[in-house]
Amino acid sequence: MHCTECDHQLPNVRDSSTICQNCKTPVATWWDETSQTFRTNRETLLPYSPTSSGAGSGVWGEGMEGRVNNQTIEERTFCGALIMLEAHFQKTRGVGHKTMGEVKKMIAQALNRSLNNADVREHLAKNVDIWMRLQKIFRVAIPHLNQRSLRESYSENGVSNGLDVPESAALILKNYDILREDLHYLNNLLVISRNMLAIKETAQDLCAAVSFDKAVHQIIILCVNVTSKGYDGENVTNEDRARLLEITELYKKLLVTCLQHTHNWTMGNDRFKMTFWFVMLFDNDLRNDSIQDIPSDGLDVGKVHEEVENWLFRHGEIDSKTAELLDKYDADVPSGYTAGPLPDNPTLGDRNPVEESTIPVWRTDVSDKYEQDRLYARVSHEIDVWWKRVRDSNYDGWVVPMETVEEAITRVETCKENAMHRYIPREQEHDHQFDHDENYDQLQDEGQSMQGETDERSLQEDNGEEDDGEEEEEEEDDDSYVEGPLRGLLTEIPNILDTKQIEALHMTVKACIVDSMGSGLTPAGENLQKTRCKMFLALDCGKNLLREMLVFIAVWEQNDQQFIFQITAQIIESFHHNALLNYAWNSLRIVKDIVSPAQTVLLRLINYMFRARKDSPIYDDLKDYNRDAKLIHFLYNYFRCRVVPDCIALIWAQAQIRQQGHPSDFPVDLWDMERAKDGLSQYLDFLSVIAEINEMRHLLIEWECVFELVTLLKALEAGVARKPIDERTVPGPSRRPRGVQLPDEQGGPNIPLHDLGEQSPPRPRANLPPMHDTPHKFPWSGIKIQILIILTSLIAPANPRRNGPGNPIVQRQLLDRGGIMPLLNCCVYDGHNEYLKERATLAIKFVMEGSEEAQKFVRDLVPVKQAQAQAQARAQAPKASPAPGTASTPWNGEANMAAQVAAEAAAAELARKVASARLEASLDEARRATEYQKEERAVSGAPEASQTQAQAQKPLQTKSNGSGSGGGKGKGKSRK
Repeated sequence: MHCTECDHQLPNVRDSSTICQNCKTPVATWWDETSQTFRTNRETLLPYSPTSSGAGSGVWGEGMEGRVNNQTIEERTFCGALIMLEAHFQKTRGVGHKTMGEVKKMIAQALNRSLNNADVREHLAKNVDIWMRLQKIFRVAIPHLNQRSLRESYSENGVSNGLDVPESAALILKNYDILREDLHYLNNLLVISRNMLAIKETAQDLCAAVSFDKAVHQIIILCVNVTSKGYDGENVTNEDRARLLEITELYKKLLVTCLQHTHNWTMGNDRFKMTFWFVMLFDNDLRNDSIQDIPSDGLDVGKVHEEVENWLFRHGEIDSKTAELLDKYDADVPSGYTAGPLPDNPTLGDRNPVEESTIPVWRTDVSDKYEQDRLYARVSHEIDVWWKRVRDSNYDGWVVPMETVEEAITRVETCKENAMHRYIPREQEHDHQFDHDENYDQLQDEGQSMQGETDERSLQEDNGEEDDGEEEEEEEDDDSYVEGPLRGLLTEIPNILDTKQIEALHMTVKACIVDSMGSGLTPAGENLQKTRCKMFLALDCGKNLLREMLVFIAVWEQNDQQFIFQITAQIIESFHHNALLNYAWNSLRIVKDIVSPAQTVLLRLINYMFRARKDSPIYDDLKDYNRDAKLIHFLYNYFRCRVVPDCIALIWAQAQIRQQGHPSDFPVDLWDMERAKDGLSQYLDFLSVIAEINEMRHLLIEWECVFELVTLLKALEAGVARKPIDERTVPGPSRRPRGVQLPDEQGGPNIPLHDLGEQSPPRPRANLPPMHDTPHKFPWSGIKIQILIILTSLIAPANPRRNGPGNPIVQRQLLDRGGIMPLLNCCVYDGHNEYLKERATLAIKFVMEGSEEAQKFVRDLVPVKQAQAQAQARAQAPKASPAPGTASTPWNGEANMAAQVAAEAAAAELARKVASARLEASLDEARRATEYQKEERAVSGAPEASQTQAQAQKPLQTKSNGSGSGGGKGKGKSRK
């Protein structure tokens, strides 16, 4: 008698306590009258044919005799646990709580050993039976989880037919205990299989051969469908809410493990990377959606789908070790000891490599699509043609010129004229003109999709409900980041997971498209990493995922040092290496935004990329230099043609409201202003980074970047009030003397009240919607500082110590564009821009040094400034310190002159503040005197009360007229 486990000879005398000396398996024997042999209890569970009369005869006997179990104890233990788990999910009778408790311990032990022991991990990974049993468990478990978590079924791509959230919440609460247990089991199994995939090639092939990757795909769909719904309703108790949250977190944990499993499955394997791309980027609707009735970019998605599928079939071969394991498993299937036959997997092909040409040839005369693709030997001819159509227009040479300053001036004036009506969009007079003039939209004739500029916002997915009360709010929320409904399996994941949880998704995308993670060129000379990068942006699902990944970073405000930010930056750089960053930029546009949130984050990542270029030898290669220069060209052209004109239009609209308009007439709300400011700030940061790169600074000077910077400074000076040091309000209009400016107008246009008539300034209406009562006061904080930093970098000497005269070209540009006065105006304190005066003084220093014309311009202004400051100090602030600069003060070089100008402006501002403070003190004193006289009249009851009051008001009028007149005059002169 031999042991059925290891075929070791057993002793002739056996009882219930006998064990095998080799494998230590207990042998409980009993005498079988039918076969006239001793049999073990374990054998009663195995197939048995009573037709044989001996232990070694018959089919069953031959199978038992020929089978030798070489599995390790970890494999046997884990297989036993998987068998019991399958019975648990199939609701087989006899599987009780005590049994499942032991199964849980066995799984926990297997998980720990697979994590810490490489040998155990390898043995488990090369066991086909374990992979098959995992696949069977998940195939049974997924329908049960779906029925217990969601009220309705979902299609393959995860699109629901309509979910009743309260019913699904009730369903989860009803099945809370069983869901909690099952999700723990499945997550532990996925962790073990994830660890098994760490040995790569063989494990990856076995995972695909048993179709376990498809089961993981179905789990991802289920997790997304459950976790993307909100179950925290008002009718839910605290206990139920905690249970719903616990189940949701378990689904999120399972989703994270699925993403980690997918990452290990695709790592270092081009075939499985392409398989993952095939599943992720294609949905049931094999077409790209047109955006707002604009034609698509001409990509035939159905043809791409077919070509990628053919490539997968041609590369379905497996290595010899995996084929040997699969053949051995197939041979054991008839014995009944296995988990069943292998599933049909068309992607495996014939397990033999298909002969392909090393020189791609596209034969239009071949009618057989598979043969045509085989001769081409690349992934997709359609993708290659699309890329040549949409890549950077300057890819092969400088084709698209930079817009001239004269054209930019015309755009600015046009935007200002339309600002009060609707600053965006202007369908035919702005963006389309930009696209046409700059030939960036020459791709439209070949099918490129550019987002249209229409007043209608994109329609969201219709759910059959008509709720006018919520329509506006929902539309605004849906339009915040996207144009139209999102498509794609993974698109919702950035809205579900947090920063650490989503790392696996970004790492998988990086592994599929970044060159450094690839395996080199194919025999046909194709870089599969670059091909997948092109597919990512060519298909709607990929573009939608990119948008959500970028917005995810924006929401969490990641800093440059965090892992998730650096991974995403590498993904963006791979787009740059494929000349597709301009296409990605255009695909992320939103009609109602100057710079969309996704574009803002993309620009921040580009800034991070260029910041690493500083003081690096990357530009020793002319190819790298031209690639970066062309990207800067594209982004600055967009800045000149769209960002600056629209931002100036908004600031100009602010000036109109402050002067003579009503707050309700302002065209946008605070949220739109914040997004515009964020986009402008990120663009200015981009320009400051480029200005610090020696090899690229000359581009900004050549394109006359000074024009945009000076124009922005002038607009901010005219349209945005400075924030004073003391923000206490001046008394109301009824007590304010004629000619005194409003607090909001300090530092703004010098418009006294008598120019607006005797009426008080307009007050916000009580019925204004939220976030629409103060956008005309938006401060654009920090923008002046960023502009001055760029100007200083451009005008400063090129040497590292910044010694010597300033750049004469930039000095000339500043003088031609009237940039001296905006710089001088920045010497006045502004709480919205910290250290503004110091930045302005440094910029003025470089403007003055070496420029006689600039010095003369300022010298002509100084006597006027001095006279104004001295007259103001003598008339209204006799106790204040005199202005630090006088006519006899000598000029000690250009730097001293800049400092003197700044000091004189500060002195004038101080005199104005002193006059305002004295006015307020006089009014307070008069008010107290009036109240005191009223109290005296109430106590004494004197009939001369009216006369006393008139006498009390007489000094009030005298002080007000004297102080008010001087204050208004001094303020006006300080503005000049």
